[in-house]
Amino acid sequence: MGCLERSEGAGGCGIIRAMLKRLRDTRTCFLLLAVFIILMLTACGANASTPTPTLAPLIETPAPPTATSVPAAAMVNDEVISLEEFNAELLRFQNAQAALGNEVFVEEAGERVLNDLIDQVLLAQAAHEAGYTLGDTELETRVEALAAEIGGAENLSTWLASYGYTSESFRLSLKRAVEAAWMRDTILTDLSGTAEQVHAQQILLYNLETANDIQSKLEAGVDFGDLATAYDPKTNGELGWFPRGYLLEASIEEAAFSLEIGQPSAIIESEVGFHIIMVLERAEDRPLSPDALLTLQEQALKKWLQARRETSRIEQ
Repeated sequence: MGCLERSEGAGGCGIIRAMLKRLRDTRTCFLLLAVFIILMLTACGANASTPTPTLAPLIETPAPPTATSVPAAAMVNDEVISLEEFNAELLRFQNAQAALGNEVFVEEAGERVLNDLIDQVLLAQAAHEAGYTLGDTELETRVEALAAEIGGAENLSTWLASYGYTSESFRLSLKRAVEAAWMRDTILTDLSGTAEQVHAQQILLYNLETANDIQSKLEAGVDFGDLATAYDPKTNGELGWFPRGYLLEASIEEAAFSLEIGQPSAIIESEVGFHIIMVLERAEDRPLSPDALLTLQEQALKKWLQARRETSRIEQ
């Protein structure tokens, strides 16, 4: 409905939508190896061989070896995102993009993947704080269901190997993904399915001189709808119904919610041209379209993550 509406792959919103879709599918996961280091201490003693004990020579006992830390790509509130996990996920992302024919620069891909991992950790940590943790029994049930769906445990093992997972890393990443999805749903639970909305129409022009001419015609009484159809016969300039925060161009949205019904706006300049809009209808509590609801969900999740990052210790 016109060039101002959001699209599935637009800019940063495409990233957040991809993340929302990814979180919905708990089969899509990331790696994390749990490292346990067991230190065993031994002691030895000497028995006296004569009735008169003598002091044995002092033997310096070497200090126990220091545990080697797991190389980290990032630390999120003291939780490690290992370099191994990051590299494996980066490779999967690059392969997926290549299969789609998309060119992605390594630095850009690395930043995107690491931020996605950090966001998942933040969501999973918040789930723990809220009292939700995926138990071992439920985790195994999910793994078994997935194995059954793809033809058995052997097929699952083949799939895991082909995507660079081990059995352990798959379970750990699945656990995180499920917990992150639970927290995401909790965040979005209170988001209303209705909102104040306006139904608007636009005349989009590509030079200021023409825009001034159209504005003069409107002031002279020419019908707005006729002019909108003349300049856009395919859609008649329809922007449809939309809530606040939906249009990509904030200045057009701001004008739409400040106009009276049937009142043409002043000329609004954007990156794509010059707009004159008119509000046709207004509703205080109208159900959101699926696309508008998804957009507001993206914004709510993005706002939550930004706030969470500000109160978290994140080292990259």
